[in-house]
Amino acid sequence: ESPDAPNDFSCQTQDMRTVTCTWSQGGDTYLYGCHSPKYTLYEEFSQKKIPCTLSCSEQCSCSWDIGQQRILNITVTVENPLGKKTATDVFDVTHRIYPAAPSQLWEECTDTKITLYWTHQNKGIELFCQTEVLLPDGKVELHNSSDTHLHYASPSITLGGLQPYTEYTARVHCGAAKHFWRWSEWSEARTIRTNEAIPSGKLDIWREITPVQGGRNVTLFWKQAPSFQANGENISYEVTWEKVEDGSKSESISFSSVYNSTRISIDNHSYRISITAKNNVNYSLPSVLIIASSTATMFSSFLDTKELKEEQVNGTDGGIFITWEPRHIYDNYIVDWCNFPMLQPCDLQWKRFGPNTSSALINSAAFIPGVRYSFQIYGSVANKASLLEKKTGFLRELPPLLDPVVEKVELTSNAVALSWDSYPTNESQSGFVRGYHVYVSPLQEDCSLKGSQKHVLPDDSVLCKYTIENPEEKRYTVKHLLSNTKYKLVVKAYTGGGETPIVNFIYIDTPVNSNMLYLLVLLVIVPALVAAICRWKMKWVKECCCPVIPSPNKSKVLSFKEFKIGSEKVLKISDCVPDMLAVDSKAEAQKL
Repeated sequence: ESPDAPNDFSCQTQDMRTVTCTWSQGGDTYLYGCHSPKYTLYEEFSQKKIPCTLSCSEQCSCSWDIGQQRILNITVTVENPLGKKTATDVFDVTHRIYPAAPSQLWEECTDTKITLYWTHQNKGIELFCQTEVLLPDGKVELHNSSDTHLHYASPSITLGGLQPYTEYTARVHCGAAKHFWRWSEWSEARTIRTNEAIPSGKLDIWREITPVQGGRNVTLFWKQAPSFQANGENISYEVTWEKVEDGSKSESISFSSVYNSTRISIDNHSYRISITAKNNVNYSLPSVLIIASSTATMFSSFLDTKELKEEQVNGTDGGIFITWEPRHIYDNYIVDWCNFPMLQPCDLQWKRFGPNTSSALINSAAFIPGVRYSFQIYGSVANKASLLEKKTGFLRELPPLLDPVVEKVELTSNAVALSWDSYPTNESQSGFVRGYHVYVSPLQEDCSLKGSQKHVLPDDSVLCKYTIENPEEKRYTVKHLLSNTKYKLVVKAYTGGGETPIVNFIYIDTPVNSNMLYLLVLLVIVPALVAAICRWKMKWVKECCCPVIPSPNKSKVLSFKEFKIGSEKVLKISDCVPDMLAVDSKAEAQKL
């Protein structure tokens, strides 16, 4: 195939004496050896063939000395036995300057400025340079030089507004100032650190006060606030404390950078405590806390105990959300908590908020579900902090770790009274205990007791469910049971995270109903006893109830007054006509 025309044909110079032309080769001609494509360059104005050594790899290039000629008309020709193609570039050499990369960079520094110097290889060419600066946060800034540079000047650029004792990485490239063609290659990158300066900003400090005999132990904590900059190395901390009232001599202690807390002991007076950071240059501004006297603290504690109640708050996926009532007298608020409330030390943490803030989402990588966290909200004015509110909550509530243990069971024939008085509802639980569920069922059948709700287990058996919504009510009586019946029952505590599955039951037998026993005695046993006695005393009963010859003393006739003589009952035979008269014996007859 015939060759393609050279692509992207272009010429440029670094020093205005040597010109280099480059172009891209076309497609494969499938001709090799002596028939492969041949390139020639020709300058039209001087009518001369250009004597250059051709080099082709990814691109083809050819360089030669142009002498004093400034305007050139270069034609490149590519040909093989099947044809030829050309490309032309007409240009002014002063408009095609491609400088060499700056070299030999060096710098002068202060704490906030860097002046960067370099050298040029392009003598007599006026250049405009640009510096690229890589900042510590990964962002890149470009700074243009404010003036142009000739070969005899020391080119430089000053970078201002930098952070003390901070590393920056810079590199430089340049282009022709009068007729810009393109940027040079970048110089080698140079990493530069600014000088140290006094630490800027203040430390964020806090305290924990523990009353002891004769005074107080104060645990002090400090950390570098977002606005604080160490501005140097060899950081250390100095803690100073002194009485507020009498201005007595202060005490101080220093710590290396690995420490962030200390404990000091003070008496019952009011104290001023300050903490500063120090580097090789000087101290930072002090951060100050005022610890009130014990009298004021005791009065404040009395008010806290009397009025402050720990309010429950809710957790979210992002943390624990708390709110507080804003008070206009405070210039900031502090919320503190323990990352590990069950441990000592508990890893006390704190956050500060501005005077117009009344809520916060507290988050920590240490927060885990099922652990109860307590928060104290303080208001601070003139470096004095006062406890305002208390909050407690979970990142996420879990079911209770343990079920209530039924300690007492009182049975009647149709009821059972249960109690679990020792069950804890405090911070040891994995959620706020909201109440209890009592589950009951006969052993051999599903439950359907009056006043209960149905609860279906995974095996489709049905329990009766009773709900107690007060976590401090730890007694319950299940009524409407059947006497002489076996029952299974269980008491479960529930939280905002629900309750654990029902696994273990306790079993009871209701006694026989005593009223039914009494009725059984009256209806069965008493009549049977009477019948037995009657059978045993049959003759006596017969003589008593229906004798063959009635006793006159039992006759109703003798009950009338006119038949009594004195105290004796008398029956006059003449006054009645008997149906039959029988005499048992001569003695009786003689008596009559």
